[in-house]
Amino acid sequence: MLKRKTKSAAGTAGEAPFISHLLELRDRVLKSVAAVLLFFLICAPFANTLYIYLAQPLMSALPEGNTMISTEPHGPFFVPFKLAFAVSVGLAIPVLLYQLWAFVAPGLYDNEKRLAMPLIVSSTVLFYLGIVFAYFIVFPIIFAFFTSTAPEGVAVMTDINSYLSFVLKLFFAFGVAFEVPVATVLLVYMGVATPESLSEKRPYIIVVAFVIGMLLTPPDIFSQTMLALPVWLLFEVGLFFSRKIQRRRKDEALSEDGDDSLDEDDDMDEELNRASRNMDEGP
Repeated sequence: MLKRKTKSAAGTAGEAPFISHLLELRDRVLKSVAAVLLFFLICAPFANTLYIYLAQPLMSALPEGNTMISTEPHGPFFVPFKLAFAVSVGLAIPVLLYQLWAFVAPGLYDNEKRLAMPLIVSSTVLFYLGIVFAYFIVFPIIFAFFTSTAPEGVAVMTDINSYLSFVLKLFFAFGVAFEVPVATVLLVYMGVATPESLSEKRPYIIVVAFVIGMLLTPPDIFSQTMLALPVWLLFEVGLFFSRKIQRRRKDEALSEDGDDSLDEDDDMDEELNRASRNMDEGP
């Protein structure tokens, strides 16, 4: 009977942390959902305005007299709200990343906690920079090319839902691609790779960048190239910062070794002084 009670108490104690983790996860998920819904309530009244602004790169490239169309009866109503929801998720990214960090932070070491916040901030900023780069640099170029290659007699009239799907895919692709510096620094920081080994693999990484461009962008050479080139350049940026981090860690290790050697010298001097005093007191 006593053994059975002991096992029951141990099982209850083991289940308690698991349940507390589940409750913590539930709270973090609810806060994340609430943040997205709050941004959606703010963006929803401006859904049509947001879509007009999103469609501006294509509308500027369309021939005079051409316009966008909707091939679905519910498209003019639902598509702007889909965009508003996507914008809400994008604006809530800092909140989502913070909730993720707050959930895993209790299990991290102090040095990992110090690294986590800069990574969250840099990841968010780079993701937004990828979206900005796609909208202001990539879209005008590729839409001008696409519309100029239409065969004679073909009117370019893009469906608003198809355009939204195309644009969101490119936004996601460029946002993720701009995270390359963060991934490079993490690989070096965790000891998975060194700046020297990554530098030696540069030709393979360039090939991988074009493969990523092929997989994440629509099947045209312009989108693929305009994604692959920033990935390559951002890899070089990550390599630069990873070298600086590695150099700083080496300097810290050398300073710690120097402090240890100084402590050992002090201990040795103290021992020699103690031994000399004992010899003086001996006679």
